[in-house]
Amino acid sequence: MSKKYLIKNPFNDIPNYSCFGCASANEHGLRMTFYEEGDYMISVWEPQYHFCGYNDILHGGIQATLCDEIASWTVYVKRNCSGVTSRLTMKYRKPVLVAKGNITLKSKITDIKRDKFVTIEVKLYDGEGELCAEGETIFWMFSKEESVEKYGFPEGGMERVESCP
Repeated sequence: MSKKYLIKNPFNDIPNYSCFGCASANEHGLRMTFYEEGDYMISVWEPQYHFCGYNDILHGGIQATLCDEIASWTVYVKRNCSGVTSRLTMKYRKPVLVAKGNITLKSKITDIKRDKFVTIEVKLYDGEGELCAEGETIFWMFSKEESVEKYGFPEGGMERVESCP
């Protein structure tokens, strides 16, 4: 089994950083955290009822945002640069019930074209481990230099902290 590494969020140190997906200080955001394990990025996220659409069901737009956010962190960690979403496609397989507990997302790179576009597959599992949604994201990657100079990407790359299995 591969070692599991927590990825430190270097952007949290930027004044007024408020990413809806990952800023730990954004009280209205998702506050996602990320782990790297082998070829995969993983996020375990605790859903809250204020992110529901109908009854106990996690809103589809929030599911898409979760998938998009972990895909961006896959680019940060696995390609060592930043980028922007070019395309996101979602397949919703079954409702995600908030009452079932923590959601697990797993993502991995499936394709790279011309060293500018990266395709990332994301799977979203409910608290009982059932596959509920799948996303495919295509990211436009910036060069390492542009990522650092224009977009605040850490010059030394993303910091990994070894964590327990």
